[in-house]
Amino acid sequence: MTTQDIQGDPEQVDGQALAAASAGGLVYPIAPGYRVKVRKGPGTNYPVVRLLPEGARIEIRCQRHGQRVSGPYGTSDVWDNIGSGQYVSDTYVRTGSDVMVAPRCMGD
Repeated sequence: MTTQDIQGDPEQVDGQALAAASAGGLVYPIAPGYRVKVRKGPGTNYPVVRLLPEGARIEIRCQRHGQRVSGPYGTSDVWDNIGSGQYVSDTYVRTGSDVMVAPRCMGD
């Protein structure tokens, strides 16, 4: 990812923007056809706090390593924080990258 991408110029894939700038950061789409569980922490052993509907887009506040899981975009231990105590596996988020695209979460 280039510096320009991070500043809000989204990467183009298949003619569609992977991320769009929002007031607080970049917003990414959830994998098509999936309703994704939002968990209290970075692993399937954490309780589900809500369910994202099909077609949802999320703002990634920060990312952290956690349980390694598989999803439509591969296998990874990266989890995306989308709010206080709210994590989704990065394998269900179309970031266009296999590495972290947001700052590392600190202290939670």
